[in-house]
Amino acid sequence: MLSEQAVPVVRATLPAVGGALDRITERFYGRLFAAHPELLRDLFNRGNQANGDQRKALAGSVAAFAVALLEHPDTRPDTLLSRIAHKHASLGVTADQYKIVHEHLFAAIVEVLGEAVTPEVARAWDEVYWLMANALIALEGRLYREAGVEDGDVWRPVRISERREETPDTVSFTLTDPDGAPLPPFRPGQYVSVRVALPDGAHQIRQYSLSSAPGRPAWRITVKRVGGDPAGEVSNRLHAHAAAGDVLEVSAPFGDLVLPEGDGPLLLASAGIGSTPMLAMLDHLAASGTARPVVVVHADRSPEAHAHAAELRELVAALPEGSLHLWYEEPGASGARAGRADVTALELPAGTQAYLCGPLPFLRTVRGDLVASGVAAADVHYEVFGPDLWLGAGA
Repeated sequence: MLSEQAVPVVRATLPAVGGALDRITERFYGRLFAAHPELLRDLFNRGNQANGDQRKALAGSVAAFAVALLEHPDTRPDTLLSRIAHKHASLGVTADQYKIVHEHLFAAIVEVLGEAVTPEVARAWDEVYWLMANALIALEGRLYREAGVEDGDVWRPVRISERREETPDTVSFTLTDPDGAPLPPFRPGQYVSVRVALPDGAHQIRQYSLSSAPGRPAWRITVKRVGGDPAGEVSNRLHAHAAAGDVLEVSAPFGDLVLPEGDGPLLLASAGIGSTPMLAMLDHLAASGTARPVVVVHADRSPEAHAHAAELRELVAALPEGSLHLWYEEPGASGARAGRADVTALELPAGTQAYLCGPLPFLRTVRGDLVASGVAAADVHYEVFGPDLWLGAGA
């Protein structure tokens, strides 16, 4: 927790610091990459830097952590920290990199806020930073130990044993150990990072959910081609060049949106490529012969755009208490409902634990509808692909 001396200072300066965080993070990343260009080349997502999403996510996480320290001084915001720690671990972030971030972040704060950063203010916000950083360092160290790897050494080679075109813009890759050894275990819902060498010499990293159950001899990831400006460097590279027989660099599995144990009712809601962690959960549930109630919701543009649609139907049909509810923007003759997913139209058993994955607008709408319908906010869990722009909203 914050010291008694720091609490009033952080409380008094939070509006000014929070209001300037976007400018601070912009200046921070400029300084950081000027001093350490290798971080932009080989660690940070260049697409998220170009569109500003990473800057917004950093600002949101710092603000959310500071608010949590003030409003709940006796507890630690573990949900916020866990999500960040898993992402950092999947990138191989190490403790020494927090010192580099500290140097350039606080220099950026001084540059933006100027004389308002008195020694007293600097000390108080230094406490905020190191409370967050040391908590993340500890969490990431534990994740590395659980994965059986040295700090940051998360990478291993895997061979593509099969490439399958799922839709015009999604492809799945089945991955095996090059020497035939078993791949590490994981929990249904987790993801791996894939590190890809690009033509300009950079090594860019992206996360992809493992989309089949653990315990099988192979892993599977499903990659959606990312368009727009900037287009997805890694997804487009994999679509254009990755083939059966190729070797990829992937991380150990991480991620905290994982299937809970027990026999309580579940809601698994996804949109677009967000279905991939749900497939792993459903595959595991079907293989284990569960009788727990499972309501599955999926939203997509059309039947043709829905990757693994037939597999989803088969997995839900294999569950004695499973039900599937599909919404397509253009349903055609599929029998799905038209438009966006509406969970208020469903009857959910009391005590339902909800797991959501998909684009941020989908997550916000579904979470809001669930909470308004009486599902406890603590029982709604989510995974958002890319920088978590929801952190500053207290989700």
